[in-house]
Amino acid sequence: MQGSILALASIISRIVGLIYRVPLTATIGKTGNDYYGTAYEIYNIILLISSYSIPLAVSKLVSARMAKGHVKDANKVLHGALLFAFITGGAASLVVFFGAEFFTGTLLKTPLSAIALKVLAPTLLVVAILGVFRGFFQGLGTMIPSAISQIGEQIVNAIVSVVAAHILFSYGKKVGGVLGNVKGYSAAYGAAGGTLGTSTGAAFALIFVLFIYFAFRKVFVKMMKKDKHKHFEGYNQILSALVLTIVPVLLSTTVYNISSIIDQGIFKNIALLQGHKASEISEFWGVFTGQYKVLINVPLAIASAMAASTVPSLTAAFNSGDKELVKKQINMANRFVMVIAFPCCVGLMVLASPVMQLLFNDDEKSSALMLMIGGCSIIFYSLSTLSNGILQGIDKMTIPVKNACVALVAHVALLFVLMELFDLHIYAVIIANAFYALLMCFLNQSAVLKFSGARIDIKKVFLAPLEASALMGVMVYLVYHMLYGLFAINCSKGFANFIGCIVAIICGVIVYFVAMFLFKGIDEETLMKFPGGTKLCDIAYSLHLLR
Repeated sequence: MQGSILALASIISRIVGLIYRVPLTATIGKTGNDYYGTAYEIYNIILLISSYSIPLAVSKLVSARMAKGHVKDANKVLHGALLFAFITGGAASLVVFFGAEFFTGTLLKTPLSAIALKVLAPTLLVVAILGVFRGFFQGLGTMIPSAISQIGEQIVNAIVSVVAAHILFSYGKKVGGVLGNVKGYSAAYGAAGGTLGTSTGAAFALIFVLFIYFAFRKVFVKMMKKDKHKHFEGYNQILSALVLTIVPVLLSTTVYNISSIIDQGIFKNIALLQGHKASEISEFWGVFTGQYKVLINVPLAIASAMAASTVPSLTAAFNSGDKELVKKQINMANRFVMVIAFPCCVGLMVLASPVMQLLFNDDEKSSALMLMIGGCSIIFYSLSTLSNGILQGIDKMTIPVKNACVALVAHVALLFVLMELFDLHIYAVIIANAFYALLMCFLNQSAVLKFSGARIDIKKVFLAPLEASALMGVMVYLVYHMLYGLFAINCSKGFANFIGCIVAIICGVIVYFVAMFLFKGIDEETLMKFPGGTKLCDIAYSLHLLR
């Protein structure tokens, strides 16, 4: 249930993120998306190195101590983590602010994105502190503060991003007029408006979580007074445990996510050497980072949420020696993620061009082809992200690091080959990414099965969602093209595409829901894990899908 809450919040946040990227893209264009994406990739990597692993580590340590009734030690984990966050987050903010020109210009050949990156710099400190409190509440067994703050953060982000991008885009035109580069500076300042939304949203989330913490503080103090165990941990022990927990998680998440910034450096440098124009490269990367990845990341939010929520409960079950509970949780988490990943993959591949036109007014064949080629990576990334969290939950934190290193080397080698020998341009990046996720998925899942003793139900976890998604895909394709052909005769193509997409998606949801029961891929227990599970079960019983 906690995983469902966090997953629902992540989905809502990603949908809000998808919605606001539509007007943002319309304002700053593909070039602006390139600047925004470049700044965000650098910010993301520094965030991973400085504080991304803090929530997971804090939740793991707090959960382990609360399971033993050591409330005072859990409080020390909070204080020690805050000190750690201030140091790492503050240092990261300074490095990004003063090194912006080096990162964007020297390394990634996109110098104008330094403006957006400098706006993002202070956010690193804010997110580090925010992560401590989110991890603290997750360790206590509640995802609600994290979920609500996540949604609020994204809503504030969306509003500020769109408004600030519009204002700063106009200002950038004036600056560009003086400096002789209107298109470049307007896009750069517009992208900075987009990153200003990220900073403001994070600040709002921190204020909200602090409010919740101080409201909860009295209850927590009473819990500490009831803690009568005698051998309390010192802050040296706490900080050591924190560092020893953070470092493996940090290494795995950094290696796991650094591929995106390596991709950008390789792609832009090789494409320039191959004679492609800088403006063309910028536009292709803008589509990749501002459209393709935004769409792909919506379903991946579920896997990330399940991984985050699985770690505390798995840690508690693992530490208590309940092997059967560990196996059950692993199987359920895999089923939950695959039930969502498969239809999202098939749906985006079948409706690639219509969705690109609907959301981004982009009818370029190259944009749709990116989604058609890379849609399969949704399944691979979902599984590898989840298995990463599972391995951390069962105290096998070094394994994802090794697997990520192996996959990264293979990924980089494949990207070079695809670009140099086959000249696949941006499609080389997409294929190499899918391969990386596939390899990570295989290596991580093998380790999970080996060390947990779990056995995955192939029929329910993989085959049933695949069969139901295939049936759904055929229906979606037929409905869309039938309605598009019908409405395009008397209406505009845009309206026909809108009607075709919306109706096809609704039909797809219904067909998939029914097909999952027909193929025995879902039962009442699984359905109850979803948000609104009771209502979904009532619908299934009324349709005689459940007996």
